[in-house]
Amino acid sequence: MTPVPRPSMLREIRPLLVVLACLVALPFLMDLVGLTMTTATDVVVFALAVMGLNILVGWTGLVSFGHGAWFGIGAYAAALLQRHFLPNDMLLPAIGAVVIVAVFSALAGALILRRRGVYFSLLTLAFTAMLFAIAFRWTELTGGENGLGNVRRWAVLDNANLYYAVVAALAFVVLLGLWRFHNSPAGSVLVAIRENEQRAGFLGYHTNRYKLLAFTISASITGFAGVLSVFNHRFASADPIGIAFSGELLAMVVIGGMRSFLGPALGALFYIMFRELLSTYTANWLLVFGLLFVGFIIFSPDGLVGVAKRVLAPFRPKPPEEAAAMAARQAGSSGRIPQRFIREGSSNGPVLAAEGMVKSFGAVRAVRDVSFAVEDRRLHALIGPNGAGKTTAFNLLSGMFPLNSGRVMLDGQRVDGMEPHAITQAGLGRSFQITNLFAGLSVEENIRLAVQARHPARFSLFRDARRIQDLRADTAELLRWTGMAGVEQAEAGSLSYGGQRLLDMGLALATRPRILLLDEPLAGLAAAERQRVGDLIKTLSADIPVLLVEHDIDRVFRMADRVTVMADGEVLVDGSVDEARHDEKVQAVYLGSGSEAIAAKPRPSAATGEPLLAMEKVNTFYGKSHILNDVSLKVDRGEIVALLGRNGAGKSTLLKTLMGTPRPASGSITLAGQQLAGLSTDRIARSGIGYVPQGRALFAGMTVAENLGLGRLKRITGAGMHWEEERILQFFPRLRERWNVAADRLSGGEQQMVAVARALSGDTRLLLLDEPFEGLSPAVTEELFETFDQLRQEVSIIIVDHHLDLALALSDRTVALERGTVQWTGASRLLREDQELRRKVLWL
Repeated sequence: MTPVPRPSMLREIRPLLVVLACLVALPFLMDLVGLTMTTATDVVVFALAVMGLNILVGWTGLVSFGHGAWFGIGAYAAALLQRHFLPNDMLLPAIGAVVIVAVFSALAGALILRRRGVYFSLLTLAFTAMLFAIAFRWTELTGGENGLGNVRRWAVLDNANLYYAVVAALAFVVLLGLWRFHNSPAGSVLVAIRENEQRAGFLGYHTNRYKLLAFTISASITGFAGVLSVFNHRFASADPIGIAFSGELLAMVVIGGMRSFLGPALGALFYIMFRELLSTYTANWLLVFGLLFVGFIIFSPDGLVGVAKRVLAPFRPKPPEEAAAMAARQAGSSGRIPQRFIREGSSNGPVLAAEGMVKSFGAVRAVRDVSFAVEDRRLHALIGPNGAGKTTAFNLLSGMFPLNSGRVMLDGQRVDGMEPHAITQAGLGRSFQITNLFAGLSVEENIRLAVQARHPARFSLFRDARRIQDLRADTAELLRWTGMAGVEQAEAGSLSYGGQRLLDMGLALATRPRILLLDEPLAGLAAAERQRVGDLIKTLSADIPVLLVEHDIDRVFRMADRVTVMADGEVLVDGSVDEARHDEKVQAVYLGSGSEAIAAKPRPSAATGEPLLAMEKVNTFYGKSHILNDVSLKVDRGEIVALLGRNGAGKSTLLKTLMGTPRPASGSITLAGQQLAGLSTDRIARSGIGYVPQGRALFAGMTVAENLGLGRLKRITGAGMHWEEERILQFFPRLRERWNVAADRLSGGEQQMVAVARALSGDTRLLLLDEPFEGLSPAVTEELFETFDQLRQEVSIIIVDHHLDLALALSDRTVALERGTVQWTGASRLLREDQELRRKVLWL
């Protein structure tokens, strides 16, 4: 397999060449604007400080409000060491100061990093406030408000020009190390933590260790900048430890551009020149700077780097227009998984055994005395109705939740009570019901991070992760095997939902698991892709045992070697496929009538022939990717239109375009004669369109009543049928029992009902449904299907779903998309009755 191509060396070292050129040119720039060499040194010192801070803010996603403390500690430590122990020396006080900062920051980080998000930020704020009080009042040690003067430089460095040269050289060496660290395996994990810390843990990374490493290196570099500053000004004071100074450092990072390697350094240059030049005209320069800072946050979140890109964009060659991310995918026959991804076991018994697992959330007993075992090289299916406890069982097995009682054995080793990263390292790999990726990173980077978690160099600080040959080869092989070759450089978040499913499974497999847990891997996949991935999973289970949760029951019964059926948190049946298929209790609570029986029942149309929605030649882009290409579509009042096509065809994008996210680049969209193209999403929603996104997107923590109340709050406009609570509950009676329950505590089927009910709340005349049957058990699917059939008398509907029989049975008309273009439009009954036409139109 050809490894993933790497960027050219010249392109890689461009930031270093820019730094070198700037360090040479900076003294001349300072002289040109009338500033001194001391100020030039300050620019380099502050640039170094904020580059250190950016390891936390830009790379790891940890916002520190107290990073100036390390600058001040470094300065104080160097001054005190020189004054009391090493008079007339610079080198040893500087080294000693950096060591003190490193040790102190490691100890402080171990405490502060116990909390995340805003609590971490508040702890850093409290930390610097406490240190400032100590430094300002401990006069005997720090000089108090007078500070410590008479810091000495070597005589040879008394010349400001020569001292600048030394500082510039040291800064370049540090930036070279930062550049290597940024591209190293350890540096790439920090970015993964910023994007999705939970998934980084489930790949096997001990994220707290990496965050502590980042905190310590960041503080040490900022402390080193403080050392250089104290020798520049020959004076140490408590001012850098103050909260205001930490805010200035953070402002430099934001203004420069925290996601750019050199952006913070640019912010430091801008800040110091702004301060020095504007302060000569007004004492209120900080007010002007504050307004400017607010402007950057609102209008240019990517800072000066982003401004420069937008200014230079007209002068750069226009990038070629691309199709949707999934359009370039090269999916073929995968075959057996390569031997190097197979992990041999150390036990002769079951690979995974759950023994008496119990888990309660408050008064809700989600899992009750659940026991089952997965044998080696078998496909074991875990099925059951929505709310049965299947995903909770997955979360208990993988360490996301602790058990109340019971135990979990993995390859003969007890793993319950271990952290997720440790369980992953022990050999359990898992995918997620809701795709869990590093959305802002490329497909290739996602897979490489997962492969890297098992590599001996995963904690390396200076090796280039992109140039480790076996990492690159394994990454390329997994991209091919999962069918993601051809889209390596696409952002994971830009993939279709089906593409994200494939990538999620690839991440789990890349950890080289002893057993693979797959949570609804076929959800969101088109029929042909569902067949391919199903075959892939079955082939895989011959080498790596698989525990599978999936609602495509016919496929499960064809694939599985053994089945465990759960209902209401308990095991209903644990046995062979035939035992599960013919068990009366399973049929009663789970199987329902079956999709064939539902689809066979005649569904009279309610379409009036009166136009409601019209799209004319709509084009939509994501960046430079052309997703919808001259799409035209119409919907009549009372009509249900099925929007079908393969993964990545543009179906979800079409629904989002109707809602104004993204806005169409060209074309017309009218609803009951009102032009919608170009309107904001809230105005479109108030025009009478209700949208049910894929994944539901409920307001977690809010009750069913609160979710529906928010849906109705701004949508009582007279634009469509009026939906009050009682009217909605007539269609979804189950929600009456869950009215005051938090939405995220509901089963998947109940959550889907809440999502539809919220979209109807208020005044609605058009309902957009994106994969409404995804992840639902057969019985719940049937219940929801019958509800949609009743709703056709009240609203028009556009439905996107990969359950073709159901979508075609429900709809009056079908629009088929392929690569963002309408390929076919016609009556749905034609596709229901003519299998050859269906294969031709839908590429099956």
